[in-house]
Amino acid sequence: MLPACLGLRVSEIIGLQWGDFDWDKQTVLVQRSVVQCQVGETKTEGSCRPLPVDPGLAAGLLDLRKCSSFTGATDWVFANDAGRPRWQETILERQLKPAALRAGIGKIGWHTFRHTYSTMLRSAGTDIKVQQELLRHANIQTTMNIYTQAVSDQKRAANSKVVEMVLSGVKTGGRRRPSANGSVKGDDCEFASLPQTASSH
Repeated sequence: MLPACLGLRVSEIIGLQWGDFDWDKQTVLVQRSVVQCQVGETKTEGSCRPLPVDPGLAAGLLDLRKCSSFTGATDWVFANDAGRPRWQETILERQLKPAALRAGIGKIGWHTFRHTYSTMLRSAGTDIKVQQELLRHANIQTTMNIYTQAVSDQKRAANSKVVEMVLSGVKTGGRRRPSANGSVKGDDCEFASLPQTASSH
């Protein structure tokens, strides 16, 4: 849900800690990246900006936190049994690729979600500048944009449209629970596929 609703890079998702979220302001600040348990900086200086967290997405994250054994501010959102960040390749091979095949989407990668997020922003009629800020792409105006830290109403509205599209394809019934391999499942949950609007590479 996170890459589909926020367009985050996989290294940024794995690098999220609970303290990165401001639940009152409904924002998340991407501050680091993690690749194969190695903590590093974000891809670009402009990547470290607050992003809007839609209430629907926030509710799912808070449910996940209740199921987790690691809930402190500096704990990893997607921690393994030892409390360390999970490996992105493991999640892709064990959960995402099999789910994509069952949903009839076919071959996918982590970046598929970021492409899809971009496509859905465009389909929602989002202003091109707002798209750039939500995706945190660097351009010739990067220096100027570093000083723009607030989450504007435009960005929040555009992001909420995408989250609504994503969550409208998800039917959940019953409470979610952590499984033996660390993933979160639900009692009698049925997850529909994401809109097939992005390339598979």
